[in-house]
Amino acid sequence: MLKARWFGFLFLVFSWCAAQEEYPKLTEIVTDNAHIFAQPQLEGLRNKLYQFESETTNQVVILTINELGNETIEQYANGAFNQNKLGQDEKDNGVLILFSKMDREVRIEVGYGLEPYITDAVASRIIRNTMIPRFKEEDYFGGLDVATDQIIEFLKNPEALEEFKQEIEAEGEMPWWAMLLLTLFLSIFIAAGGFVFYKGYSNLVEMFRGIFIGKLGLVPGIFMFIPTLMMVAFGLVFLLMPLFFLALVYGFNVDPDSLLEKANITWLYFVLIGFFVFTIVLAILKILIKGKDDFKISWVKSDSTYMSKTFSSSGSHSFGSGSSSGGSSSSFSGGGGSSGGGGASGSW
Repeated sequence: MLKARWFGFLFLVFSWCAAQEEYPKLTEIVTDNAHIFAQPQLEGLRNKLYQFESETTNQVVILTINELGNETIEQYANGAFNQNKLGQDEKDNGVLILFSKMDREVRIEVGYGLEPYITDAVASRIIRNTMIPRFKEEDYFGGLDVATDQIIEFLKNPEALEEFKQEIEAEGEMPWWAMLLLTLFLSIFIAAGGFVFYKGYSNLVEMFRGIFIGKLGLVPGIFMFIPTLMMVAFGLVFLLMPLFFLALVYGFNVDPDSLLEKANITWLYFVLIGFFVFTIVLAILKILIKGKDDFKISWVKSDSTYMSKTFSSSGSHSFGSGSSSGGSSSSFSGGGGSSGGGGASGSW
């Protein structure tokens, strides 16, 4: 048994070490394992990229392979990037262009430090408009050569990059008539969500009122809260999601990732507590305004007449309701940078 465990441990260590060497070790700034470049083309690309690195310390690296194997191009690019530590340590200013010949896929993988410049949208447009048309003509060198020219230009010339980003924004702009149609379409969901939320919340207020006047038993009332709260949540989602999409369409700067990063879970507790306190206050005010009933609590028994009159048509008490639904030398190595997965991919 001890020997079996020892061999199992050695196997795991061997597998881990093998996994560390899964990707090519890059010793040149352009590594052509797919053999798509003629020698003069290869030397020209290397000279250009080494010169750019010596001028800016930014590394734009090209790796061509025959096939990806069992990985996606995103996984392979990220793994090769981080294993070779492209870019400079603490700057993370590397860019990897991965070309897979047999898979007919290409990816621009961008280090953390350059993501504000070579954004996903910028990388995607370079692939779509510069690389893919040339790759379809089997002009692999032309596609990669012009793409690297663009990346170099954008990293050296902020004005050119800003103009390129404006072109991307203009390309994605929606005509006024399409925005109008989309607004009308989403308004249907907003209206439906608002109606469902109103009905569910009205029932919730009435449940608290029924409990406080003794016509709805506390125990059955607790069970009735579950489908009613789901109805409220369902209506709220249908109400807020279309509003969120409309905000994006009309150009409001809404960044979900940024909101989640800034969000504090403590605020959620305060919101939930405030929601229930406000609902209870409304129920009490409703009792006081009507002035017909006294405050009392029934633990189990409910008034059948009150229940059938108040909740039978709403379906809120039905448990089956639908609401539950480095340098210019010839030797190359990364400088210690890393990538978080920013960039874009394409196929032809």
